[in-house]
Amino acid sequence: MRITLKVWRQSGPAKAGTLVEYAADNVSADMSFLEMLDLVNEGLIARGEDPIAFDSDCREGICGACGFLIDGLPHGPVRGSTVCQLHMRSFSDGDTLVLEPWRAKAFPLVKDLVVDRSAFDRIIQAGGYTSINVGGARDANSILIGKDTVEQAMDSAACIACGACVAACKNASAALFTAAKITHLSLLPQGQVERYTRVVRMVDRHDDEGFGSCSNEGECEAVCPKEIPITNIARMNREYLKATLMRGR
Repeated sequence: MRITLKVWRQSGPAKAGTLVEYAADNVSADMSFLEMLDLVNEGLIARGEDPIAFDSDCREGICGACGFLIDGLPHGPVRGSTVCQLHMRSFSDGDTLVLEPWRAKAFPLVKDLVVDRSAFDRIIQAGGYTSINVGGARDANSILIGKDTVEQAMDSAACIACGACVAACKNASAALFTAAKITHLSLLPQGQVERYTRVVRMVDRHDDEGFGSCSNEGECEAVCPKEIPITNIARMNREYLKATLMRGR
């Protein structure tokens, strides 16, 4: 098949950017989307042109590095999937696709489709840890936790910090990401020591990084490749309210 790409090209954060059109020829329906971009880049390099910069690592939907917008949709049209898990059979011969980076103040552009997502790292550093002295590793079965609690905690821990939730939100909020990290630790016994200081520090850091507020419209949940529900945000809000009330005593 033949695909026409309109790719956002920008050599650096201080440079002007624009959409540039490329043709992807001889594309197999079994190719992944990133393999198709590799094919386009091989042609650009052969012609002495600068290849399209995009981020990727695992190519298995685990690391979250590959995210960008395809026709305005974070990670493309397949629900519960990352760009690296997207295959060209999801498109038709002759399609024109527009590729753009995440658009958010807190995700400054590095080059082309690559943005700096280190704001997420700083949110985690603000409180995504436990300081309890646990000694050596204990057998998991010796810590009794209810099945429903474990499943909810692990579902929240599935967040891969790709940034799709931010890209989809009209406010560029990272509430779903922050809430998933807070929920994961707040539900487990190991996370109880910092439970209330954690939520305050992480939410405050979220705001300091320049992410917007949540208006509870659900775009984040719809595009999350791990399908993390917005009920996590409700939990985060309850935890934050409880923490601020306790701190005011």
